[in-house]
Amino acid sequence: MKTSFPPSELIINDDGSIFHLHVRPEWLADRVILVGDPGRVDLVARHLTDKECDVQSREFHTVTGTYEGKRITVVSTGIGCDNIDIVLNELDALANIDFRTRRAHAVPRSLQLVRIGTCGGLQPDTPVGAFVCSLVSIGFDGLLNFYAGRNAVCDLPLERAFLNHMGWTGNLCAPAPYAVHADEALAERLAREDMARGITIAANGFFGPQGRELRLPLADPQQNAKVETFRWEGLRVTNYEMESSALAGLSRLMGHRAATVCMVIANRRSHEANAGYGRSIDTLIETVLDRI
Repeated sequence: MKTSFPPSELIINDDGSIFHLHVRPEWLADRVILVGDPGRVDLVARHLTDKECDVQSREFHTVTGTYEGKRITVVSTGIGCDNIDIVLNELDALANIDFRTRRAHAVPRSLQLVRIGTCGGLQPDTPVGAFVCSLVSIGFDGLLNFYAGRNAVCDLPLERAFLNHMGWTGNLCAPAPYAVHADEALAERLAREDMARGITIAANGFFGPQGRELRLPLADPQQNAKVETFRWEGLRVTNYEMESSALAGLSRLMGHRAATVCMVIANRRSHEANAGYGRSIDTLIETVLDRI
């Protein structure tokens, strides 16, 4: 690892905050809740007291406060694994780099990160309104392939089995997926009897990559049928979303603990959806706040 991080790599704003998030190191709590929608930060933050910061920059909205004695930071990431790359690297810099010297702290700080999101259910027992905890995430995005140590944190046998099941082995036009486990202890604490558990596909798009077809035909019309029938060590693919793989993978590489929980707002098998899910997700928010 580098001993010093130049301005081109670690961009610090004039007010001492990190480039994209506009958050200063002293505002970051050890417990972090990530949400996609900037507006959802307020849904979480209304449960917090003693707020230390409320910062908005682009799609990134950050609030730090206290919930029942627990100091918590809430950050919106926007949509997609590319945004998770920005948020995770900047949160890690806030936690583990001295902004005055541009050197890493001698003793690394480990964050506890929980993503609260929405997803599409892929099984009969993940109907609209169900809560799902991602025990394993398979990323279609390829983000982790750009980082050293990728193989050390990924489940390589699962990856090979999934590639074979999908018929993607040797296909240069197919994705190069990676599979990463959530932090086991954190997932166990979050997912009790009220959450389904399984494998989540983190897609690199909302339409074609998740098997949705509007005016453009799909390269593989059977993609979702294949995904739904994949099995690995007793686990099934329970849902699609767009961020969990990058969160799990980067967190493992950086030494943080991460897990993703989602509420199903569309079931792809029953063709049902609920676009007005705002009230229902508050139950999931309160559940995570109690268990984080």
